[in-house]
Amino acid sequence: MACRISELIIPCQDPQRLAAFWCEVLGFTVLGTEDDGAVEIGPEEGFGGLQPTLLFSPTTEPKEGPLRMHFDVNATDRDQDAELERLLKLGARPADVGQTGEESWHVLADPEGNEFCLLRARLS
Repeated sequence: MACRISELIIPCQDPQRLAAFWCEVLGFTVLGTEDDGAVEIGPEEGFGGLQPTLLFSPTTEPKEGPLRMHFDVNATDRDQDAELERLLKLGARPADVGQTGEESWHVLADPEGNEFCLLRARLS
């Protein structure tokens, strides 16, 4: 049997804020808060399902430079332009990681500057 990803750990300065942002982006819910202030979010079925949960772990270190790994997200119930508008209203902002402007995706950053891409394809 192979492994699968069950959790992604994201160090951040404001776990509550990032958890709230990503809950709105992904339609996730807060699954729990730990004594150290870490916040875990995920699909309603919780830990161990098909999608990994996200654990926002508090740190005092600021983010420096582009991420070596990032999320790609796809809209599920609207086109890319409508989803881009929604994400920007939630607090995402455009990010420049050296793209040419000819890409079919949009590079964005979450409220702490973590880059992610909004892809064109719509998933069901």
